[in-house]
Parts: sequence; structure tokens; C-alpha cells
Amino acid sequence: MQIGIIGLGRMGMNMAKRLLQGGHEVVAYNRTQQKVKEITKEGAIGSNSLEEFISKLNYPRLVWLMLPAGEVVDSHISKLKDFLKKDDIIIDGGNGYYKDDIRRYEELKSLGIHYMDAGVSGGIWGLKIGYCTMIGGDKKDFKHIEPILKTLAPKDGYLYCGPTGAGHFVKMIHNGIEYAMMEAYGEGFELLEKSPYRDFLDYSRVSHLWNQGSVIRSWLLELLESAFSKNHRLESIEGYVEDSGEGRWTVLQAVESGVPATAIAHALFKRFQSRDKNRFSDRILAALRNEFGGHSLKRKK
Repeated sequence: MQIGIIGLGRMGMNMAKRLLQGGHEVVAYNRTQQKVKEITKEGAIGSNSLEEFISKLNYPRLVWLMLPAGEVVDSHISKLKDFLKKDDIIIDGGNGYYKDDIRRYEELKSLGIHYMDAGVSGGIWGLKIGYCTMIGGDKKDFKHIEPILKTLAPKDGYLYCGPTGAGHFVKMIHNGIEYAMMEAYGEGFELLEKSPYRDFLDYSRVSHLWNQGSVIRSWLLELLESAFSKNHRLESIEGYVEDSGEGRWTVLQAVESGVPATAIAHALFKRFQSRDKNRFSDRILAALRNEFGGHSLKRKK
């Protein structure tokens, strides 16, 4: 099957490679042409512009976007509208917001252009293992693109989740759960680090142990085992944790739905906290303890 991919970052590049390995024809475009040259060496058809990219696709065209969520996706869709025709399909495979999907679907529907959303999980390991893929959009379009999904995903690794927005909604909740799981592992290992048994424990071996039949076994623990094997106490890493949006959207959805998603909210706020080593709120707590109880203050040097 032929597919056009726009965006050859870490995910987009490896997805293109996996599709090529699966026998599909890939037409590729990326703002940085070096990435295009790289994928053409793997067998893809390269493009220097969006117009050239569209011209190399067979009608009805299938265009998969792997771009940063938000304005970048909207900008590319706005440009693509000048070249696409009725029954062409656009799939947003980035970490998009489901409400944006609903808006785009309605805008493109008036032009006869089909729109789908794909929540994709797999990270840098997807090329080898496959990408868990969550799809939203019209069921007929899902059936049309299914050969692509079968190649991208491992066995039983893709699912039609429902109408427009459903794919990104399910991926949003998936990432919220991921935040909470990661925070739980982080807090657990910190308790081990602060315990009287600290000097006896090899955290790589503990991670490995917990993956042998334990109820908390997971791929995240496998990755943690790998991280600890390279750096036993992670001394070379700064505890600064970014977030890419899905955790925030999950918490906002929890508020809208009246769902007490406390673990996910806590994990999100801990990420915010990680970015400020000397938070104003903590200084207030220290000052108050000194004022009402005479507790000592640590002064900045």
C-alpha cells in the first residue's frame, strides 16, 4: 500500500522504515531535507516540497502526519488543503488533542477530505517491536488503512476506538496512566535509596527481580533496569522532567468529567515541581515554620 509521511523525527523516521520493511511504498517529506535523504537511502520516495510530495501520491491519497501537536499540524493541514481532493485521507499520528481532531474533521469534511486521528505509542523501540496504535475516525476509513496498521503494530497492537477524536482520547488517558506509573516507580526507588539497606541493594537487579512474576512487572521496569545498569544511582542525570501535554489534558478531562484522577494529577504536578530547585512555595513553608515554631532556617550561601 502507498502512504505519504510528513515529519521524519524519531517516531516518523522509524515508522517509515518499518513500513518500507513491510513492503509498503513510502513517499516522504520533512522540512529538514537531510532527513528526507536519509529515508530515501532506505527505499522511500523523497520530496523537496509539499506540492511535490502530493504529486507523487496516487489518488485517493493517504497522508500521515508525524508532527508536534497544535499549530504545526494546523499549519500543514492548511497548506495540504490546497493540494488535496475529495476522498483523500489525512491522519494525525502525533500526540494531538482530541478536541482539535473534532474541529479539523468538521473543517475538512466540507471539502470532502477525510480526517483520522492515531494515538501511537512505542517510542524509539517501535521500529523493532512495533507501535501500539489507537485509531479514531470513520470505520470505513479505518478498514481502508488497516494494512498500514497491521505493519506498524505488533500482534493485536492496534484498535479502532470510535469516531473522530477517540484515538487521541484513548492515547491521552494511556499517557496519564504512564505518568502515574512512572511516579510510583520513582517514589518506590527513592524509599529504597533512603532506607538502611541502601548500600546492599543493586537497583538494576531489583528492577530485574520485580519483572520475574511480580504483580508490578512492566516494560517500564525493563527500561529502568537498563538505566540502572548504565548508572547505578543515576548520579549523572538531573531530575528535571518535562511533559508533552497529554498529562495536562488528562487532568483537565478528569475535572470536566468529575473523575478523581488523583494519582495522575499528583504525577503531573510532581513534574512541574522538578523544574524548580528553590520553589517560592517551599520558602514560604520554611519561613512559616520559623515564625510559628522557631524552627531553624537554612540560609542561601
